[in-house]
Amino acid sequence: MSCSKTLQETFELGPFIASRIWVGLWQLSSNAWGSAPAPKIRQGMARHVELGYNAFADHYGSAEILFGQYRETLSEPTSVLGATKWCVFRPTEPSRSVVEAALRERMSRMRTTSVDLLQFHWQDYSDKGYLSALQILQDLQHEGLISTVGLCNFDAIRTDEICTQLGPGFIVSNQVQFSLIDTRPLHGMADVCERHNVKLLTYGTLCGGFLSDKWLHKPEPDLYTGDLTPSQRKYLDVILKAWGSWPLFQSLLAVLRKIGDRHRRSIANIATRWVLDHPFVGAVIIGARLGVSEHPDENLQVFGFTLSEQDNKDIETVLELSDGRRMISTIGDCGAEYR
Repeated sequence: MSCSKTLQETFELGPFIASRIWVGLWQLSSNAWGSAPAPKIRQGMARHVELGYNAFADHYGSAEILFGQYRETLSEPTSVLGATKWCVFRPTEPSRSVVEAALRERMSRMRTTSVDLLQFHWQDYSDKGYLSALQILQDLQHEGLISTVGLCNFDAIRTDEICTQLGPGFIVSNQVQFSLIDTRPLHGMADVCERHNVKLLTYGTLCGGFLSDKWLHKPEPDLYTGDLTPSQRKYLDVILKAWGSWPLFQSLLAVLRKIGDRHRRSIANIATRWVLDHPFVGAVIIGARLGVSEHPDENLQVFGFTLSEQDNKDIETVLELSDGRRMISTIGDCGAEYR
């Protein structure tokens, strides 16, 4: 089914044709990012859809409910894709009743008879119950309750194992962190994606907003200041402790600004384009504080250009000075920080 409205870049995800920028709704899970009344949030969703953003992801907290309410108002609800999650954080026996109950709870909250994309996360790799849970999800997909199934923060080894055991075409995506700062998907995950025709849905692409013109020539912020969002505290910690230093980060921003001047784009546009230029990436998920802080028009500028060989060479000169390539060892593979 088609989920495309404008001339944005799109990609195939199971039966869907989706934009390569998805609207991330995780910031609706807490007032720490700022909050807006529900009608204003739904207006923000409508504004994004009018501009061609046709996929919404990360339905934490009340986001599933708000998205379901919004999509119900559409004359063609199937024109907008809703990706939600089932995250298993504690020991769970994945019986048919447990798995189906988790799925039906999401269907009820999103006011739908089937889930477009269910993204599955399993905390403990030593418990192979994730294979049983996914087998049941595959059965529920055959029964029409799910259109597509993806993974969330699975590493390369387990992604390969799951795709091999459950067969081609079942797992369509894996949502992981990927940015100029966190390049871990380049070390193993990219090959697994190519082997099994899996697309990455990436988050953290802008490092909570640090990869933007706003932070160019700015002093190092206090990690514990109340001015930072939860995302910014998380990514600032990665930048300073795992990737490099604030002066080196400023060097990266300066290079991105120079490249942006060539293309008449923002630093955020260049950072996002760098991620999208990797063929194993389906889409980037950019968080939006709907009704509080959104950048739908600026984000559209990601389309219509690609980075040149010189652009990539300039970026690489800075990345080579960082510890980014070693984060696969210091932090672990994709998703390791959540286990």
